[in-house]
Amino acid sequence: MALEKYQHLLFEKIKQQISSWFDDRPDELVDHAEVYQFLHSIKGTSGTIHLGGLLFVSSKLLDRLEANEGLKWQKDDLREFLFELISLSYEYEHFKESDYKKNEPCCGDVPLIQIIDDDVTMLILLKEALEDKGWMVMTNTEPDKAVSLYYDLQPDCLVIDVDLPSKNGFQLLESIQLHNHKQFIPKVVISSQIDRITRMNAYEMGADDFIEKPIDMEEFLVRINRQLQRKQIFDQSVLIDELTQVYNRRFLSDQMERYLKDFERTGTSFSVGILDLDYFKKINDTYGHLTGDKVLEAFALFLKEQTRSTDIVFRYGGEEFVVLFPRTNDQEAAEVAKRILEGFSKVEFKEQGQSFHVSFSAGIYMANNSTEGSLDILKKADQALYEAKEKGRACVESANEAMLPANKILNVSVIDDDAIIRTLLVRVLQNIDTDKVLLNIESYENGEKFFEAARLEEEGKHFLILDGVMPVMDGIEVLGKVKSAENASQVNVLMLTGRKTEYDIARALKLGADDYVTKPFSITELQARIQRLIQRMF
Repeated sequence: MALEKYQHLLFEKIKQQISSWFDDRPDELVDHAEVYQFLHSIKGTSGTIHLGGLLFVSSKLLDRLEANEGLKWQKDDLREFLFELISLSYEYEHFKESDYKKNEPCCGDVPLIQIIDDDVTMLILLKEALEDKGWMVMTNTEPDKAVSLYYDLQPDCLVIDVDLPSKNGFQLLESIQLHNHKQFIPKVVISSQIDRITRMNAYEMGADDFIEKPIDMEEFLVRINRQLQRKQIFDQSVLIDELTQVYNRRFLSDQMERYLKDFERTGTSFSVGILDLDYFKKINDTYGHLTGDKVLEAFALFLKEQTRSTDIVFRYGGEEFVVLFPRTNDQEAAEVAKRILEGFSKVEFKEQGQSFHVSFSAGIYMANNSTEGSLDILKKADQALYEAKEKGRACVESANEAMLPANKILNVSVIDDDAIIRTLLVRVLQNIDTDKVLLNIESYENGEKFFEAARLEEEGKHFLILDGVMPVMDGIEVLGKVKSAENASQVNVLMLTGRKTEYDIARALKLGADDYVTKPFSITELQARIQRLIQRMF
Protein backbone atom coordinates (compact mmCIF):
# COMPACT_ATOMS: atom_id res chain seq x y z
CA MET A 1 0.00 0.00 0.00
CA ALA A 2 2.93 2.33 0.81
CA LEU A 3 4.39 1.55 -2.61
CA GLU A 4 1.16 2.60 -4.32
CA LYS A 5 1.22 5.85 -2.33
CA TYR A 6 4.68 6.72 -3.64
CA GLN A 7 3.70 5.77 -7.18
CA HIS A 8 0.79 8.22 -7.11
CA LEU A 9 3.00 10.93 -5.60
CA LEU A 10 5.42 10.56 -8.50
CA PHE A 11 2.64 10.89 -11.07
CA GLU A 12 1.31 13.94 -9.25
CA LYS A 13 4.80 15.47 -9.51
CA ILE A 14 4.75 14.84 -13.27
CA LYS A 15 1.35 16.50 -13.59
CA GLN A 16 2.50 19.57 -11.65
CA GLN A 17 5.56 20.00 -13.86
CA ILE A 18 3.52 19.66 -17.06
CA SER A 19 1.06 22.27 -15.79
CA SER A 20 3.93 24.62 -14.91
CA TRP A 21 5.45 24.42 -18.38
CA PHE A 22 2.30 24.51 -20.51
CA ASP A 23 -0.10 26.59 -18.39
CA ASP A 24 1.80 28.84 -16.00
CA ARG A 25 4.58 29.73 -18.47
CA PRO A 26 2.96 29.22 -21.88
CA ASP A 27 5.18 31.66 -23.80
CA GLU A 28 8.52 30.90 -22.15
CA LEU A 29 11.17 28.65 -23.66
CA VAL A 30 12.22 25.75 -21.43
CA ASP A 31 15.90 25.17 -20.69
CA HIS A 32 17.56 21.88 -21.58
CA ALA A 33 18.83 21.52 -18.00
CA GLU A 34 15.29 21.82 -16.59
CA VAL A 35 14.02 19.00 -18.82
CA TYR A 36 17.07 16.89 -17.95
CA GLN A 37 16.57 17.29 -14.20
CA PHE A 38 12.88 16.42 -14.55
CA LEU A 39 13.57 13.18 -16.45
CA HIS A 40 16.55 12.23 -14.30
CA SER A 41 14.41 12.51 -11.17
CA ILE A 42 11.69 10.31 -12.68
CA LYS A 43 14.20 7.68 -13.77
CA GLY A 44 15.80 7.54 -10.31
CA THR A 45 12.48 7.16 -8.50
CA SER A 46 10.50 4.91 -10.86
CA GLY A 47 12.87 1.95 -10.67
CA THR A 48 12.79 2.04 -6.87
CA ILE A 49 8.98 1.99 -6.64
CA HIS A 50 8.47 -0.77 -9.24
CA LEU A 51 7.27 1.29 -12.21
CA GLY A 52 9.16 -0.55 -14.93
CA GLY A 53 7.34 1.11 -17.79
CA LEU A 54 8.09 4.60 -16.52
CA LEU A 55 11.74 3.67 -15.96
CA PHE A 56 11.93 2.50 -19.58
CA VAL A 57 10.37 5.69 -20.99
CA SER A 58 12.36 8.14 -18.90
CA SER A 59 15.63 6.32 -19.72
CA LYS A 60 14.84 6.44 -23.42
CA LEU A 61 14.02 10.15 -23.29
CA LEU A 62 17.22 10.91 -21.40
CA ASP A 63 19.22 9.15 -24.12
CA ARG A 64 17.49 11.24 -26.77
CA LEU A 65 18.01 14.39 -24.71
CA GLU A 66 21.80 14.05 -24.92
CA ALA A 67 21.63 14.82 -28.65
CA ASN A 68 19.88 18.15 -27.88
CA GLU A 69 22.20 19.48 -25.19
CA GLY A 70 21.92 23.26 -24.72
CA LEU A 71 18.61 23.43 -26.63
CA LYS A 72 15.85 25.75 -25.43
CA TRP A 73 12.55 24.01 -26.00
CA GLN A 74 9.56 25.50 -27.84
CA LYS A 75 6.31 24.35 -26.21
CA ASP A 76 5.00 22.34 -29.21
CA ASP A 77 8.37 20.59 -29.57
CA LEU A 78 8.51 19.81 -25.85
CA ARG A 79 4.93 18.53 -25.89
CA GLU A 80 5.79 16.18 -28.75
CA PHE A 81 9.04 15.07 -27.07
CA LEU A 82 7.31 14.23 -23.78
CA PHE A 83 4.12 12.80 -25.28
CA GLU A 84 4.95 9.18 -24.45
CA LEU A 85 5.63 10.12 -20.82
CA ILE A 86 2.49 12.27 -20.59
CA SER A 87 0.37 9.56 -22.16
CA LEU A 88 1.75 6.96 -19.77
CA SER A 89 0.96 9.23 -16.82
CA TYR A 90 -2.64 9.65 -17.94
CA GLU A 91 -3.12 5.95 -18.64
CA TYR A 92 -1.67 5.00 -15.25
CA GLU A 93 -3.85 7.46 -13.33
CA HIS A 94 -7.01 6.27 -15.05
CA PHE A 95 -5.99 2.67 -15.66
CA LYS A 96 -8.60 -0.03 -15.59
CA GLU A 97 -8.46 -3.46 -17.15
CA SER A 98 -9.50 -3.15 -20.75
CA ASP A 99 -12.42 -5.15 -22.06
CA TYR A 100 -11.71 -5.01 -25.75
CA LYS A 101 -14.87 -4.05 -27.61
CA LYS A 102 -15.28 -3.70 -31.36
CA ASN A 103 -16.87 -0.25 -31.23
CA GLU A 104 -14.60 1.24 -33.84
CA PRO A 105 -14.65 0.52 -37.56
CA CYS A 106 -12.67 -2.53 -38.56
CA CYS A 107 -9.62 -1.86 -40.69
CA GLY A 108 -9.12 -5.21 -42.36
CA ASP A 109 -7.06 -8.02 -40.88
CA VAL A 110 -5.83 -6.28 -37.74
CA PRO A 111 -4.37 -8.74 -35.19
CA LEU A 112 -5.65 -8.69 -31.61
CA ILE A 113 -3.08 -9.19 -28.84
CA GLN A 114 -3.89 -9.88 -25.17
CA ILE A 115 -1.40 -8.89 -22.44
CA ILE A 116 -1.62 -10.12 -18.84
CA ASP A 117 0.76 -8.41 -16.38
CA ASP A 118 0.41 -6.88 -12.90
CA ASP A 119 3.02 -4.12 -13.54
CA VAL A 120 0.60 -1.44 -14.73
CA THR A 121 3.13 0.95 -16.28
CA MET A 122 4.80 -1.90 -18.18
CA LEU A 123 1.37 -3.08 -19.29
CA ILE A 124 0.51 0.38 -20.60
CA LEU A 125 3.90 0.75 -22.28
CA LEU A 126 3.67 -2.58 -24.10
CA LYS A 127 0.11 -1.79 -25.15
CA GLU A 128 1.15 1.54 -26.65
CA ALA A 129 4.15 0.04 -28.46
CA LEU A 130 2.02 -2.71 -29.97
CA GLU A 131 -0.75 -0.29 -30.97
CA ASP A 132 1.85 1.92 -32.67
CA LYS A 133 2.46 -1.05 -34.96
CA GLY A 134 -1.21 -0.95 -35.94
CA TRP A 135 -2.25 -3.94 -33.81
CA MET A 136 -5.21 -4.03 -31.40
CA VAL A 137 -4.46 -4.75 -27.74
CA MET A 138 -6.47 -5.72 -24.67
CA THR A 139 -4.88 -5.65 -21.21
CA ASN A 140 -5.51 -7.40 -17.91
CA THR A 141 -4.01 -7.52 -14.42
CA GLU A 142 -6.53 -10.00 -12.98
CA PRO A 143 -5.93 -13.62 -14.13
CA ASP A 144 -9.50 -14.92 -13.84
CA LYS A 145 -10.95 -12.02 -15.82
CA ALA A 146 -8.14 -12.41 -18.35
CA VAL A 147 -9.03 -16.07 -19.01
CA SER A 148 -12.70 -15.17 -19.53
CA LEU A 149 -11.76 -12.49 -22.07
CA TYR A 150 -9.40 -14.89 -23.80
CA TYR A 151 -12.27 -17.33 -24.41
CA ASP A 152 -14.61 -14.53 -25.50
CA LEU A 153 -12.31 -12.83 -27.99
CA GLN A 154 -9.81 -15.47 -29.13
CA PRO A 155 -6.81 -13.15 -29.59
CA ASP A 156 -4.17 -13.74 -32.25
CA CYS A 157 -1.39 -13.72 -29.65
CA LEU A 158 -1.25 -13.98 -25.85
CA VAL A 159 1.51 -12.24 -23.84
CA ILE A 160 1.58 -13.35 -20.22
CA ASP A 161 3.79 -12.54 -17.23
CA VAL A 162 4.76 -15.54 -15.10
CA ASP A 163 4.91 -13.53 -11.86
CA LEU A 164 1.24 -12.71 -11.23
CA PRO A 165 0.04 -12.19 -7.64
CA SER A 166 -2.96 -14.51 -7.28
CA LYS A 167 -2.34 -17.14 -9.97
CA ASN A 168 0.96 -17.59 -11.79
CA GLY A 169 1.28 -17.59 -15.54
CA PHE A 170 1.95 -21.33 -15.69
CA GLN A 171 -1.44 -22.07 -14.15
CA LEU A 172 -3.11 -19.78 -16.69
CA LEU A 173 -1.31 -21.46 -19.57
CA GLU A 174 -2.35 -24.89 -18.32
CA SER A 175 -6.00 -23.81 -18.02
CA ILE A 176 -6.02 -22.31 -21.51
CA GLN A 177 -4.34 -25.35 -23.08
CA LEU A 178 -6.97 -27.69 -21.62
CA HIS A 179 -9.88 -25.62 -22.93
CA ASN A 180 -8.45 -24.44 -26.23
CA HIS A 181 -6.16 -27.19 -27.46
CA LYS A 182 -7.77 -27.38 -30.92
CA GLN A 183 -7.02 -23.75 -31.80
CA PHE A 184 -3.57 -22.36 -32.52
CA ILE A 185 -2.98 -19.09 -30.68
CA PRO A 186 0.71 -18.21 -30.05
CA LYS A 187 1.56 -17.69 -26.38
CA VAL A 188 4.53 -15.56 -25.27
CA VAL A 189 5.75 -15.72 -21.68
CA ILE A 190 7.60 -12.74 -20.15
CA SER A 191 9.42 -12.99 -16.82
CA SER A 192 12.22 -11.55 -14.72
CA GLN A 193 12.99 -15.16 -13.76
CA ILE A 194 15.24 -16.52 -16.49
CA ASP A 195 16.57 -19.73 -14.93
CA ARG A 196 16.49 -22.98 -16.88
CA ILE A 197 13.64 -24.53 -14.85
CA THR A 198 11.36 -21.50 -15.40
CA ARG A 199 12.00 -21.53 -19.14
CA MET A 200 11.40 -25.29 -19.41
CA ASN A 201 8.16 -25.02 -17.43
CA ALA A 202 6.95 -22.27 -19.74
CA TYR A 203 7.51 -24.34 -22.88
CA GLU A 204 6.01 -27.48 -21.29
CA MET A 205 2.84 -25.53 -20.45
CA GLY A 206 2.40 -24.42 -24.06
CA ALA A 207 4.50 -21.25 -24.45
CA ASP A 208 5.71 -20.55 -27.99
CA ASP A 209 8.33 -18.01 -26.87
CA PHE A 210 9.99 -16.78 -23.67
CA ILE A 211 11.16 -13.16 -23.24
CA GLU A 212 13.10 -11.96 -20.22
CA LYS A 213 12.57 -8.73 -18.30
CA PRO A 214 13.70 -5.98 -18.53
CA ILE A 215 12.33 -6.04 -22.05
CA ASP A 216 14.23 -4.84 -25.09
CA MET A 217 11.30 -3.15 -26.87
CA GLU A 218 12.62 -3.47 -30.42
CA GLU A 219 13.34 -7.18 -29.95
CA PHE A 220 9.96 -7.67 -28.25
CA LEU A 221 8.10 -6.18 -31.23
CA VAL A 222 10.07 -8.31 -33.70
CA ARG A 223 9.33 -11.50 -31.77
CA ILE A 224 5.63 -10.68 -31.41
CA ASN A 225 5.48 -9.95 -35.13
CA ARG A 226 7.04 -13.35 -35.79
CA GLN A 227 4.34 -15.07 -33.74
CA LEU A 228 1.61 -13.14 -35.58
CA GLN A 229 3.12 -14.28 -38.88
CA ARG A 230 2.99 -17.90 -37.70
CA LYS A 231 -0.67 -17.40 -36.77
CA GLN A 232 -1.41 -15.88 -40.16
CA ILE A 233 0.24 -18.77 -42.02
CA PHE A 234 -1.82 -21.23 -39.99
CA ASP A 235 -5.07 -19.35 -40.60
CA GLN A 236 -4.39 -19.13 -44.34
CA SER A 237 -3.97 -22.88 -44.62
CA VAL A 238 -7.74 -23.39 -44.26
CA LEU A 239 -10.70 -21.64 -45.90
CA ILE A 240 -13.60 -22.98 -43.80
CA ASP A 241 -14.33 -21.79 -40.26
CA GLU A 242 -14.20 -24.88 -38.03
CA LEU A 243 -17.15 -23.96 -35.80
CA THR A 244 -19.72 -22.49 -38.19
CA GLN A 245 -18.74 -24.30 -41.42
CA VAL A 246 -18.98 -21.12 -43.50
CA TYR A 247 -16.02 -19.54 -45.28
CA ASN A 248 -13.45 -17.69 -43.16
CA ARG A 249 -11.96 -14.20 -43.60
CA ARG A 250 -9.01 -15.59 -45.58
CA PHE A 251 -11.36 -16.68 -48.36
CA LEU A 252 -13.22 -13.36 -48.03
CA SER A 253 -10.04 -11.51 -49.03
CA ASP A 254 -9.63 -13.71 -52.09
CA GLN A 255 -13.25 -13.24 -53.18
CA MET A 256 -13.19 -9.47 -52.63
CA GLU A 257 -10.14 -9.16 -54.89
CA ARG A 258 -11.85 -11.22 -57.58
CA TYR A 259 -15.00 -9.08 -57.42
CA LEU A 260 -12.93 -5.89 -57.61
CA LYS A 261 -11.13 -7.13 -60.71
CA ASP A 262 -14.49 -7.99 -62.30
CA PHE A 263 -15.72 -4.50 -61.46
CA GLU A 264 -12.67 -2.88 -63.11
CA ARG A 265 -13.17 -5.00 -66.21
CA THR A 266 -16.97 -4.98 -66.62
CA GLY A 267 -18.24 -2.19 -64.34
CA THR A 268 -20.45 -4.69 -62.48
CA SER A 269 -20.90 -3.42 -58.93
CA PHE A 270 -21.47 -5.56 -55.84
CA SER A 271 -22.46 -5.02 -52.22
CA VAL A 272 -21.03 -6.11 -48.90
CA GLY A 273 -22.92 -6.61 -45.65
CA ILE A 274 -21.36 -6.92 -42.17
CA LEU A 275 -23.71 -8.56 -39.67
CA ASP A 276 -23.00 -8.54 -35.93
CA LEU A 277 -25.06 -10.45 -33.36
CA ASP A 278 -26.48 -8.10 -30.72
CA TYR A 279 -25.40 -8.46 -27.09
CA PHE A 280 -23.60 -11.72 -27.82
CA LYS A 281 -21.29 -11.38 -24.81
CA LYS A 282 -24.35 -11.36 -22.55
CA ILE A 283 -25.30 -14.77 -23.96
CA ASN A 284 -21.86 -16.15 -23.12
CA ASP A 285 -21.93 -14.60 -19.64
CA THR A 286 -25.45 -15.88 -18.91
CA TYR A 287 -25.46 -19.35 -20.45
CA GLY A 288 -21.78 -20.12 -21.08
CA HIS A 289 -19.53 -20.29 -24.12
CA LEU A 290 -20.98 -23.61 -25.30
CA THR A 291 -24.39 -21.97 -25.73
CA GLY A 292 -22.73 -19.05 -27.49
CA ASP A 293 -21.16 -21.51 -29.94
CA LYS A 294 -24.60 -23.06 -30.61
CA VAL A 295 -26.01 -19.59 -31.42
CA LEU A 296 -23.14 -18.93 -33.85
CA GLU A 297 -23.70 -22.27 -35.57
CA ALA A 298 -27.45 -21.61 -35.84
CA PHE A 299 -26.90 -18.11 -37.23
CA ALA A 300 -24.40 -19.32 -39.84
CA LEU A 301 -26.80 -22.05 -40.97
CA PHE A 302 -29.70 -19.55 -41.13
CA LEU A 303 -27.61 -17.20 -43.26
CA LYS A 304 -26.73 -19.96 -45.71
CA GLU A 305 -30.38 -21.02 -45.97
CA GLN A 306 -31.84 -17.50 -46.30
CA THR A 307 -29.36 -15.87 -48.69
CA ARG A 308 -29.52 -16.37 -52.44
CA SER A 309 -27.51 -19.09 -54.15
CA THR A 310 -25.15 -16.46 -55.61
CA ASP A 311 -24.47 -14.80 -52.23
CA ILE A 312 -21.47 -15.94 -50.16
CA VAL A 313 -21.38 -16.10 -46.35
CA PHE A 314 -18.19 -15.70 -44.29
CA ARG A 315 -17.40 -15.69 -40.58
CA TYR A 316 -15.41 -12.49 -40.15
CA GLY A 317 -14.48 -13.04 -36.51
CA GLY A 318 -16.22 -13.67 -33.20
CA GLU A 319 -19.93 -12.98 -33.65
CA GLU A 320 -19.41 -10.99 -36.85
CA PHE A 321 -20.29 -12.31 -40.32
CA VAL A 322 -19.91 -10.91 -43.82
CA VAL A 323 -22.16 -11.53 -46.81
CA LEU A 324 -21.05 -10.77 -50.38
CA PHE A 325 -23.91 -9.82 -52.70
CA PRO A 326 -22.74 -10.02 -56.36
CA ARG A 327 -24.45 -7.82 -58.98
CA THR A 328 -26.51 -6.20 -56.22
CA ASN A 329 -26.95 -2.56 -55.24
CA ASP A 330 -27.02 -1.41 -51.63
CA GLN A 331 -30.81 -1.07 -51.47
CA GLU A 332 -31.35 -4.63 -52.69
CA ALA A 333 -28.71 -5.97 -50.27
CA ALA A 334 -30.32 -4.05 -47.40
CA GLU A 335 -33.71 -5.59 -48.19
CA VAL A 336 -32.19 -9.08 -48.06
CA ALA A 337 -30.51 -8.27 -44.72
CA LYS A 338 -33.78 -6.90 -43.28
CA ARG A 339 -35.65 -10.04 -44.32
CA ILE A 340 -32.99 -12.21 -42.65
CA LEU A 341 -33.11 -10.04 -39.51
CA GLU A 342 -36.89 -10.38 -39.28
CA GLY A 343 -36.68 -14.16 -39.65
CA PHE A 344 -33.76 -14.83 -37.33
CA SER A 345 -35.17 -12.61 -34.58
CA LYS A 346 -38.09 -15.05 -34.35
CA VAL A 347 -35.87 -18.10 -33.81
CA GLU A 348 -36.25 -19.37 -30.24
CA PHE A 349 -33.25 -20.68 -28.31
CA LYS A 350 -33.75 -22.75 -25.15
CA GLU A 351 -31.11 -23.19 -22.47
CA GLN A 352 -31.20 -24.00 -18.74
CA GLY A 353 -34.99 -23.94 -18.70
CA GLN A 354 -35.10 -20.48 -20.26
CA SER A 355 -35.84 -19.28 -23.79
CA PHE A 356 -34.34 -16.29 -25.55
CA HIS A 357 -34.15 -14.63 -28.96
CA VAL A 358 -31.17 -13.08 -30.74
CA SER A 359 -31.11 -10.19 -33.21
CA PHE A 360 -28.29 -8.63 -35.20
CA SER A 361 -27.18 -5.25 -36.54
CA ALA A 362 -25.97 -4.84 -40.11
CA GLY A 363 -24.06 -2.36 -42.24
CA ILE A 364 -24.29 -2.41 -46.05
CA TYR A 365 -22.05 -0.80 -48.65
CA MET A 366 -22.14 -1.02 -52.44
CA ALA A 367 -18.72 -0.98 -54.13
CA ASN A 368 -19.02 1.43 -57.06
CA ASN A 369 -15.62 3.13 -57.25
CA SER A 370 -12.71 1.45 -59.03
CA THR A 371 -10.17 3.25 -56.79
CA GLU A 372 -11.46 1.55 -53.63
CA GLY A 373 -9.69 -1.47 -52.21
CA SER A 374 -11.23 -4.30 -50.23
CA LEU A 375 -10.27 -2.68 -46.91
CA ASP A 376 -11.93 0.60 -47.93
CA ILE A 377 -15.13 -1.26 -48.77
CA LEU A 378 -15.19 -3.24 -45.53
CA LYS A 379 -14.47 -0.11 -43.51
CA LYS A 380 -17.42 1.72 -45.04
CA ALA A 381 -19.73 -1.23 -44.42
CA ASP A 382 -18.45 -1.33 -40.84
CA GLN A 383 -19.14 2.39 -40.41
CA ALA A 384 -22.72 1.69 -41.44
CA LEU A 385 -22.79 -1.16 -38.88
CA TYR A 386 -21.66 1.33 -36.24
CA GLU A 387 -24.58 3.60 -37.21
CA ALA A 388 -26.97 0.67 -36.83
CA LYS A 389 -25.68 0.01 -33.31
CA GLU A 390 -25.91 3.70 -32.42
CA LYS A 391 -29.57 3.66 -33.46
CA GLY A 392 -30.35 0.91 -30.95
CA ARG A 393 -29.26 -2.29 -32.76
CA ALA A 394 -31.54 -4.82 -34.51
CA CYS A 395 -31.55 -2.75 -37.69
CA VAL A 396 -29.83 -2.40 -41.07
CA GLU A 397 -28.01 0.74 -42.25
CA SER A 398 -26.49 1.60 -45.64
CA ALA A 399 -23.27 3.61 -45.93
CA ASN A 400 -23.29 6.89 -47.85
CA GLU A 401 -20.18 8.64 -49.08
CA ALA A 402 -19.70 12.23 -47.91
CA MET A 403 -17.28 14.45 -49.81
CA LEU A 404 -15.60 17.06 -47.64
CA PRO A 405 -15.42 20.63 -49.00
CA ALA A 406 -11.93 21.82 -49.86
CA ASN A 407 -9.92 24.17 -47.64
CA LYS A 408 -12.35 24.34 -44.74
CA ILE A 409 -11.10 25.64 -41.39
CA LEU A 410 -12.47 24.25 -38.13
CA ASN A 411 -11.78 26.03 -34.83
CA VAL A 412 -11.16 23.32 -32.22
CA SER A 413 -11.10 24.27 -28.53
CA VAL A 414 -10.09 21.97 -25.68
CA ILE A 415 -11.52 23.12 -22.31
CA ASP A 416 -10.37 20.98 -19.39
CA ASP A 417 -8.83 21.79 -16.00
CA ASP A 418 -6.51 18.73 -16.16
CA ALA A 419 -3.14 19.70 -17.69
CA ILE A 420 -2.35 16.11 -18.70
CA ILE A 421 -5.62 15.71 -20.59
CA ARG A 422 -5.25 19.08 -22.34
CA THR A 423 -1.73 18.21 -23.46
CA LEU A 424 -2.80 14.77 -24.68
CA LEU A 425 -5.79 16.09 -26.61
CA VAL A 426 -3.84 18.87 -28.32
CA ARG A 427 -1.25 16.37 -29.50
CA VAL A 428 -3.97 13.92 -30.65
CA LEU A 429 -5.73 16.69 -32.59
CA GLN A 430 -2.47 17.80 -34.21
CA ASN A 431 -2.01 14.29 -35.59
CA ILE A 432 -5.59 13.56 -36.62
CA ASP A 433 -6.38 12.87 -40.27
CA THR A 434 -9.16 15.26 -41.33
CA ASP A 435 -8.61 15.15 -45.08
CA LYS A 436 -9.35 18.66 -46.43
CA VAL A 437 -10.33 20.24 -43.10
CA LEU A 438 -7.68 22.43 -41.43
CA LEU A 439 -7.82 22.46 -37.62
CA ASN A 440 -7.18 25.68 -35.68
CA ILE A 441 -6.46 24.26 -32.20
CA GLU A 442 -6.42 26.09 -28.85
CA SER A 443 -6.69 24.84 -25.25
CA TYR A 444 -8.10 26.47 -22.11
CA GLU A 445 -7.96 25.40 -18.47
CA ASN A 446 -11.47 26.65 -17.67
CA GLY A 447 -14.60 28.15 -19.20
CA GLU A 448 -13.86 31.73 -18.15
CA LYS A 449 -10.56 31.78 -20.04
CA PHE A 450 -12.30 30.33 -23.08
CA PHE A 451 -14.89 33.12 -23.13
CA GLU A 452 -12.31 35.80 -22.28
CA ALA A 453 -10.38 34.79 -25.39
CA ALA A 454 -13.52 35.52 -27.48
CA ARG A 455 -12.92 32.20 -29.20
CA LEU A 456 -16.50 31.84 -30.46
CA GLU A 457 -16.17 35.12 -32.36
CA GLU A 458 -13.63 33.59 -34.72
CA GLU A 459 -15.09 32.98 -38.17
CA GLY A 460 -16.10 29.49 -39.20
CA LYS A 461 -17.36 26.35 -37.53
CA HIS A 462 -16.35 25.42 -34.00
CA PHE A 463 -15.75 22.09 -32.31
CA LEU A 464 -15.45 22.04 -28.50
CA ILE A 465 -14.03 19.22 -26.39
CA LEU A 466 -15.45 20.21 -23.03
CA ASP A 467 -14.85 18.76 -19.57
CA GLY A 468 -18.15 18.48 -17.72
CA VAL A 469 -16.75 19.01 -14.22
CA MET A 470 -14.46 22.02 -13.71
CA PRO A 471 -13.84 24.68 -11.07
CA VAL A 472 -14.64 28.35 -11.80
CA MET A 473 -17.31 27.49 -14.37
CA ASP A 474 -18.89 24.04 -14.61
CA GLY A 475 -18.89 22.36 -18.02
CA ILE A 476 -22.67 22.24 -18.12
CA GLU A 477 -22.71 25.99 -17.51
CA VAL A 478 -20.21 26.51 -20.34
CA LEU A 479 -22.33 24.34 -22.63
CA GLY A 480 -25.47 26.34 -21.84
CA LYS A 481 -23.72 29.63 -22.59
CA VAL A 482 -22.23 28.28 -25.83
CA LYS A 483 -25.58 27.01 -27.08
CA SER A 484 -27.26 30.37 -26.37
CA ALA A 485 -24.69 32.23 -28.48
CA GLU A 486 -25.69 33.73 -31.84
CA ASN A 487 -23.62 31.23 -33.81
CA ALA A 488 -24.71 28.20 -31.76
CA SER A 489 -25.67 26.33 -34.95
CA GLN A 490 -22.01 26.47 -36.00
CA VAL A 491 -20.76 24.87 -32.76
CA ASN A 492 -20.48 21.13 -32.09
CA VAL A 493 -19.64 19.92 -28.58
CA LEU A 494 -18.12 16.69 -27.29
CA MET A 495 -18.58 16.44 -23.51
CA LEU A 496 -15.68 14.80 -21.71
CA THR A 497 -16.44 14.08 -18.08
CA GLY A 498 -16.70 11.68 -15.20
CA ARG A 499 -20.45 12.20 -14.86
CA LYS A 500 -22.18 8.86 -15.32
CA THR A 501 -25.78 9.27 -14.19
CA GLU A 502 -28.59 9.25 -16.73
CA TYR A 503 -29.74 12.64 -15.45
CA ASP A 504 -26.40 14.31 -16.21
CA ILE A 505 -26.17 12.71 -19.63
CA ALA A 506 -29.73 13.68 -20.50
CA ARG A 507 -29.11 17.24 -19.29
CA ALA A 508 -25.97 17.62 -21.41
CA LEU A 509 -27.67 16.24 -24.51
CA LYS A 510 -30.74 18.42 -23.93
CA LEU A 511 -28.52 21.51 -23.77
CA GLY A 512 -27.07 20.58 -27.15
CA ALA A 513 -24.01 18.34 -26.64
CA ASP A 514 -23.39 16.30 -29.79
CA ASP A 515 -21.62 13.42 -28.07
CA TYR A 516 -20.71 12.36 -24.55
CA VAL A 517 -17.67 10.41 -23.32
CA THR A 518 -17.07 9.40 -19.71
CA LYS A 519 -13.62 9.30 -18.13
CA PRO A 520 -11.40 7.37 -18.07
CA PHE A 521 -11.27 6.98 -21.84
CA SER A 522 -9.09 5.18 -24.36
CA ILE A 523 -7.01 7.72 -26.27
CA THR A 524 -7.24 5.76 -29.55
CA GLU A 525 -11.01 5.33 -29.24
CA LEU A 526 -11.44 9.01 -28.38
CA GLN A 527 -9.37 10.00 -31.41
CA ALA A 528 -11.57 7.88 -33.68
CA ARG A 529 -14.72 9.42 -32.17
CA ILE A 530 -13.40 12.96 -32.60
CA GLN A 531 -12.51 12.20 -36.20
CA ARG A 532 -16.01 10.87 -36.92
CA LEU A 533 -17.69 13.93 -35.35
CA ILE A 534 -15.52 16.31 -37.36
CA GLN A 535 -16.24 14.44 -40.59
CA ARG A 536 -19.98 14.62 -39.93
CA MET A 537 -19.77 18.39 -39.47
CA PHE A 538 -18.74 18.73 -43.11
